[in-house]
Amino acid sequence: MIKRDDCTGLAMGGNKARQLEFYLGDALNRGCDVVLSTGAVQSNYMRMLAAAAAKVGLECHIQLESRVNNDSQEYQESGNVFLDKLFGAHIHHYAEGEDESGADSEINRIATTLERSGRKPYVVPLAPVEQPKGALGYVLAASELTRQFVDTGLWPDVIVVGSGSGLTHAGMLTGLRIMGVNIPVIGACVRRDKAQQGPRIFQTCRKIEKMLGRSQVVKQSDVWVNDLALEPGYGKASDRVMAAMSEMARYEGILLDPVYSGKTVGCTLMMIESGLLQRHRRIVMLHSGGTPALFAYGKQILSSAAFSL
Repeated sequence: MIKRDDCTGLAMGGNKARQLEFYLGDALNRGCDVVLSTGAVQSNYMRMLAAAAAKVGLECHIQLESRVNNDSQEYQESGNVFLDKLFGAHIHHYAEGEDESGADSEINRIATTLERSGRKPYVVPLAPVEQPKGALGYVLAASELTRQFVDTGLWPDVIVVGSGSGLTHAGMLTGLRIMGVNIPVIGACVRRDKAQQGPRIFQTCRKIEKMLGRSQVVKQSDVWVNDLALEPGYGKASDRVMAAMSEMARYEGILLDPVYSGKTVGCTLMMIESGLLQRHRRIVMLHSGGTPALFAYGKQILSSAAFSL
């Protein structure tokens, strides 16, 4: 089963719509007139932030980090980048790809410059912060998903989500545990290996609990992450991930991207093949969106072995 958050409706869909509701709501409540954030060149988050800001009347500045070694015109200008420009975002560039603190410092420097010119900026964070408000969108999504399980009578053995910044993964896990639902939530690593991602998710869960006035509803043993589909790294797809994308397109008519949803499905299939999900037959996968990125990877995807069959 697939939870279709690629159909959320804003700017070609995606899981970020649920997160941005809380960040932009906070920005508007504070009387801010410009929002800023930082992400990869083909970031779905930046695309949806640009669209949401346009919708509510906020100026938007996004910083694109060079996380993927791909200088092709297709990657640098198509897909999400094209849509960023279409939505009217002001685009900045950050040359480093794996410097989370440096990227954050630079976007905050831009915000300070805007503030000095009389603007009231709001920075949407992607790095860990004390109040990860965006994760609350997936606390609510956990409640929505649980109602759907009740209504249909279809209760899964496990839920698989893409795990990058961690807000979707941690929010879903914390929301389920708050409601007393003990379904395992497995995060398919898309940027960091499981040794780095596991502690990040657990710490984010603790911060969510604090925001909601709860205490230790998530246990360390609740945090499941798997990095079988991570290689060859962020923004790159293995042959197995490409095969998963091909199979979903040709047998289900569902589009996956090579950065997030493709790795979520690919990781799920690899766990099944390796026997890790032998006792988990009923699986729900969260489709987090990412469709525009297909156009940035078009030549690479169609030239892969999976799509040449």
